[in-house]
Amino acid sequence: MAAVPDPAGVDAGRADTQGYAADWARAVRRLGFVPLSVAETERLLLAQTIRLAQAVRAQPFTALPAEEVGRALVQAHLTEPEALEWTLRALGATFSRRVLGDGDQPADLADRIAAVQGGLAAGFARALRDRTFSQQERIARSAWRARDQVEQALRESEARFRAVFTGAAIGIGIADVAGRIIDVNQAFADMLGYSIEELRQTEVAAFCHADDAPGMWALYQELIEGKQDAARVEKRYHRKDGTVLWTDVALSLIRHEGRPRFTVAMIEDITQRHELQQRLRFQALHDPLTGLPNRTLFFETLSRVLDTAGVGQRVGVCFLDLDGFKAINDSLGHDLGDRLLVMIGRRLAACVAEHGHLVARMGGDEFVILVDGGTDIDDAVAVAEAALAAVAAPIHVGDHQMAVSASVGIVQCPASETSASELMKAADTTLYWAKAVGRGRWAVYDPERGARDLARSALIAGLPAALDRDEFVLHYQPIVSLLDGRMLAVEALVRWEHPELGLIGPDRFIGLAEETGLIVRLGEWVLRRACVDAERWWREFPDARLVVSVNLAARQADDPAIVDTVADALHTSGLPADLLQLELTESAVMGSAGEPLRSLHRLAALGVRMAVDDFGTGYSNLAYLRRLPIHCLKLAGPFVEGIRADGTDLAADHRDERIVDALVRLAHALELWVTAEAVETGAQAERLRALRCDTGQGRFFGAPAPAEAITARLRDGQ
Repeated sequence: MAAVPDPAGVDAGRADTQGYAADWARAVRRLGFVPLSVAETERLLLAQTIRLAQAVRAQPFTALPAEEVGRALVQAHLTEPEALEWTLRALGATFSRRVLGDGDQPADLADRIAAVQGGLAAGFARALRDRTFSQQERIARSAWRARDQVEQALRESEARFRAVFTGAAIGIGIADVAGRIIDVNQAFADMLGYSIEELRQTEVAAFCHADDAPGMWALYQELIEGKQDAARVEKRYHRKDGTVLWTDVALSLIRHEGRPRFTVAMIEDITQRHELQQRLRFQALHDPLTGLPNRTLFFETLSRVLDTAGVGQRVGVCFLDLDGFKAINDSLGHDLGDRLLVMIGRRLAACVAEHGHLVARMGGDEFVILVDGGTDIDDAVAVAEAALAAVAAPIHVGDHQMAVSASVGIVQCPASETSASELMKAADTTLYWAKAVGRGRWAVYDPERGARDLARSALIAGLPAALDRDEFVLHYQPIVSLLDGRMLAVEALVRWEHPELGLIGPDRFIGLAEETGLIVRLGEWVLRRACVDAERWWREFPDARLVVSVNLAARQADDPAIVDTVADALHTSGLPADLLQLELTESAVMGSAGEPLRSLHRLAALGVRMAVDDFGTGYSNLAYLRRLPIHCLKLAGPFVEGIRADGTDLAADHRDERIVDALVRLAHALELWVTAEAVETGAQAERLRALRCDTGQGRFFGAPAPAEAITARLRDGQ
């Protein structure tokens, strides 16, 4: 910016130089964009006003300072045409009056003002032109520089692409949208066994495999039509020598001006990987020993059959298990057992091969046959019988000739009514039914029997939780003296208050508890609860001396801790030992030896009474019975039931009566108390009394009832 001239040459007293410059600044700012602040604009234009005034007064006169003012305006970016127009008009209209004042004025003032206007306009125009030329030159230089950079980048990019294209380890091929190959690299040619020139004269379709997925060409068509810009697939190619190449292909679409022009394919040889995957899949889906489909493949196939089955189509399963295979492994060794399994697998596959049924090894010595498309159960039975016959034929393994049998569970039903897991669960259940009736058998699934087994399994599963939730209760059945009718004892009978099934009798769950081993926990719970109830009766009715009789399972009697458990139950409850009677079945008592026998003597030493339940149903060793610490024999119900006294079968009644008489005499000879079970009628009670039986138990004397009912009976004086 030019320096501000000294205003000394201007008569500030008579001139309004400052005001003129301020008006000029306001006009410039009003008429266009000004990159300066208000103060900066006023200082600049004040300096230019003084310079113009000096130029008009100068002797000799020249318009060159006015041109410099015009150039200064452009340099300050005050280039709006309206601002220039205002400046020139103000010079002619008010400049001389406001800036020069009324003093001495040149005689040719008008000519000088006109010259100053022209000079300012000329300087303004030349400066504006020079700036425009300068900007255009810079733009041109930038454009040339950018073009050179683009061309250089393009050349470098092409060089890099050519280097990558030529030296890439993966195959790269370029084709037009018509499917003609334009160029390939050496790796592409080597993969397919052709030369580059041969490939440039070939079309893409020539290398496609006949077994390509149907959607492969549809995908390629979408690509060349521009519907997709990229795709990736695994596909096969034909090599020149006729072999097959498995590849991982990445396809890209190249557009020009928005239209599809070329496709670029990058292919990687994955033949070895594909073959490895196939081997791994085979290993994952087939049994390594027999080569048969394994459990996974069987369930995949079964699920597919069920999902695609038509209306009314049936599906069946024959679940086969070798009989006694463990004995073969144990006696002849696992190596021979494995060879046997291989031969069995081959026989099973061969016997159903013509029907196309799937044979799979489920594990161990279990095989399964999928019977797809049968019309009724007879078709599945025929397959099972063929399988059993194939297994039963003599087998030579090494130096051994063996006869093997198997059991088969058969299930067949409409495909729409089942699932894979339900079908196999039913087949597994049916297999165990077949094994239960002997070797070399088959059994057909019965839904009603299956439902019963399912309910049984549900009870087994619910037993532990039922104990934890205290869902069991005790009912007590009176044991009454046949001499005077007094209630001398009660037998504790456990019941299960099931949250869904209601009150369940012991016949439905005691056997299950014995099978699962839960009988020990359950028996201990019954013992402790019965002792607590009996102690309350003894405390409230001490003269009754009511004995509580608790059943002791064989597994409880075998438990080394049984003596400590009984002693703790008595101690905790406060019940006298002679008011507790433990009942064991005849088989459990007669089988007692070693530690169980010592436990019985230790229990008797505590003062606890011991009774043999259901006496007469087993094979009693009377001499052994004499040495046991027994206090009471409970005659089995069938003997008592035979004493009907209704005249329907006098001979049978007589025989049963003589048996009861003999058992009572035997017990009394051994100084044992006798209790008759299942007394249902008064006539039975009277005849038992006549036979000198001591006590009776049954519905005639009272059905099992909660502890409160026994309390009420004691309170009412029985």
